[in-house]
Amino acid sequence: MIESILLAAAAIGTHQRGRNLSNASGFFFERDERLFLVSSRHVLRDDASGHLPDQLTIDIHTDPDNIVECVGFSVPLYRDGKALWRQGSDKAGDVDVAAIELDRDALPEDAWLSPFTPAHLLADLDAVEVGTPLLVIGFPLGFGDELHRLPVARQAIVASSFGLRFQGSGYFLTDARTHRGISGAPVVMRAAKPGKGMGELPWHLLGIHSARLDMGSRDHAADEALGLNCAWYADMLMTLTEG
Repeated sequence: MIESILLAAAAIGTHQRGRNLSNASGFFFERDERLFLVSSRHVLRDDASGHLPDQLTIDIHTDPDNIVECVGFSVPLYRDGKALWRQGSDKAGDVDVAAIELDRDALPEDAWLSPFTPAHLLADLDAVEVGTPLLVIGFPLGFGDELHRLPVARQAIVASSFGLRFQGSGYFLTDARTHRGISGAPVVMRAAKPGKGMGELPWHLLGIHSARLDMGSRDHAADEALGLNCAWYADMLMTLTEG
């Protein structure tokens, strides 16, 4: 039996004109029978670093009786020069989250995955306290179970007031050991009492991991990195997937 949370995440490869660029993490989100791949916006485009992929690839599991069985699935990022993904912004500026709709007709007929839904979003922000245990599910440095194409989980805790946007931005902080490649990973909390619509995925989707947070004034020779990370609030997905 494979835990459903492992089938909610996806290893993402980014490509430009057939050339491999980077590895990242993402996850599936379903709303009104439409299926989306969600990741960090900077995975899809980052002008500052010159990261400009035109295509993503993910693995889709196809056989519940043989987890090794996967097929590669290509996700174009542009059509006729127009970006196909959706990104958002709020009063503080751009939000580092993007969602791109997947063509269900193009997916393998026997695709096996466990998408989050709006039922997995948390309505009561006060239910999450500082120190609450979390998991970040993804592929740090592209690492995972390569045979079965499954992610790994990193432990984390909520490191800032969950109901208070940190520094006025649309994210909260986590305390976790993270690496490149885990950008776009879902940040989840175990549901004490799985609610209606959560199905076999008993987790609350709290955020989308974006990047490590560090002090620009840190003495790199004398001071360790903070070990803190930005996780954008997952309710942004309701805006990105509407219509």
